[in-house]
Formats: sequence, structure tokens, C-alpha cells
Amino acid sequence: MTLTIRDIAQMAGVSKATVSKVINHYEGVNEQTKRKVMHIIEKTGYQPTFSAKSLATNKSGLIGLIYAGETNVKFNHPFFSEVISTFQKNIVGLGYDIIIFSNEPSVRKNVDYLARCRHFRLDGCLIVAGEEIEQAVMELDQSKIPCVGIDIKLTGKNSAFVMTDNLMVSQLAVEHVYEEACGEIAFIAGKKTSEISNLRLEGFLRAMKQRKQPIRPEWIAHGDFFEKSGYESMKRILQSREIPKAVIAASDMMALGAMRAIKETGRRIPRDIKVVGCDDVEACRYSEPTLSTVKQDKQELGRIAAKKLNDLITKETCSEPSIVKPELVIRHSSMNSM
Repeated sequence: MTLTIRDIAQMAGVSKATVSKVINHYEGVNEQTKRKVMHIIEKTGYQPTFSAKSLATNKSGLIGLIYAGETNVKFNHPFFSEVISTFQKNIVGLGYDIIIFSNEPSVRKNVDYLARCRHFRLDGCLIVAGEEIEQAVMELDQSKIPCVGIDIKLTGKNSAFVMTDNLMVSQLAVEHVYEEACGEIAFIAGKKTSEISNLRLEGFLRAMKQRKQPIRPEWIAHGDFFEKSGYESMKRILQSREIPKAVIAASDMMALGAMRAIKETGRRIPRDIKVVGCDDVEACRYSEPTLSTVKQDKQELGRIAAKKLNDLITKETCSEPSIVKPELVIRHSSMNSM
């Protein structure tokens, strides 16, 4: 037979509230009663259920993880997998467990994130940006449940977000290849509905205009942050009347796809076309040639997200965003000596 908190209370001759206070180390219980209750708990091997703890403390110790958007990053994107891994390590270290909300289209179509958070009595949520964000995400953002977004601007009173300076990402890439490419630079962006992609494209356009370089529409393409779209986008760019001397992609995966397309034409990287990506996923170190990129500090993003969410839950901070600076990482795909 499974013991309940009511059974322990009856054995000890005290109220359920008193047992709850002892279990959760609350003050207001005299030492003799505390010892009596703890003796019975140890003797019977009683383990308080999750629901009992949750009701007693009004805290579940659970965090929801939501991959937002009609088109989302899923679990296999190397950039977000490292950010989430760091977040998980840090948030677990703070005493929380994680519930991952399904992002299957059949489930997401009628999802009510707020209702699900209330059902599980979640302490807070981490929302990972995708594209075409559902209204349900916005409703959760505006609720009383603490939320932190990664690469998504949340505006709720109990929300905050963490993001790389995406304008600087592209500006660093342009600055790096500008002189050697004589301003003849192509850009492969993500989807037009992606806020992150649009920021990186804006950063590219600003950097080009600052250097008084014309923007060639045929050298700007849109993919979806994954390798295949970078390959197809680069093939279209290579069909232009004139060929750029450098290409910047809004993600490393698209840059790797672009490199494959360039090689298929017999052109050499970086001698004929220099390539720079964004994010600094691990695959950059093993491509041929190794890929230059603008690094997002994935561990810092995950660490800040965990700390910020815990602070919101414990009401130790206000909902201020955190912007993380990127860093240029030069490898063989853009080196002058290759």
C-alpha cells in the first residue's frame, strides 16, 4: 500500500499541514514534533509525491522547454543543441527539471502553452525561437509565468530574452573579407520571416553601405539555415552574370552547403571565392577547407538564459534583455594565403 501524507499525519497525531512543513523544512514546528514526524517517515520509508511537494511549496521545480514557431529549429540543429545543453546543465544545477513540449505540427496546431504550463504547475519556461511564431507563445509571454527567450524578443512583464548582437555578426564578417573581395560580396540569408536572419541581413546591408558598395540583388539569396538551402542558394548566385569574390552565409550550415556548390563548379576556396559563416558550430573545424565564421558564444547564451530564468522565478531581477557580443573566428575558407 502506498502511504499518503494523510497517513503520516494520522500516525504522528498531527495535521497534514504540519507534516508538509516538516517535509519542506518550514519554520513553525517545535523540535519534538519535527523529530516524531521524521522518525515515522524514516520508519515507513514514506516518499512525498511530486504533487504533494508542489502543492505544499507552490513550486514544482519544473521548467518547460518550448521550440517555438510553425517552422522551428527542432532538436538536431547543432547551434541550438549546444545552447540547450548548456542551459540544461545550469538549470539542473539550480534545482530544476525540464519538460520538453512537443513541437509536432499535429500537436502544435491547437496547442495552448499557457494551459499546459498551469496544468504542470511549471515554475517557468525557456522559449527557443523559430519562424512564424504561434499566438500561443505570445499569450504565454504576456502571462504571469516567468519566461526567457533565446533569439526571440519577449515583451511580457515576467519575461526576458537572450540574444547575440546579430547586426554585429554580419558587420564583422563584411569587415573581414571586404578588402580582399573588393566589396564583391554575396549574402545568403535565412527565411524572410526570420527575425534573426533579417537582423543579419540588415547588418550586411549597413556594412556595405558604410563602405559605399552597391547592393546586387542577384547576390542576395534566402535559405532556411540548413545545409541544403545554402547549397541551392549558392548555385543560384553562381548563375549570375558576374561571380562574387566572397559569400557570407547567415548560418554555418548554409555556408557549408555553399562551399559544396562552389567546389562543384571547379572553383577553389578561398582563392576564387572566400566563404564565411555564422554561429561556429563544431562542423566548421572539420570542413575542407575549415570554415571561417562569426562565433556566437553558445555556452554564454545558455548560462545567461538559465540564470535569468531562475532570477525571474525567484524575483531577483527585472525583465531586462541580455545581448551577447559575437567574435570573428578566421579559418582557411577566408585566408589570403590559401
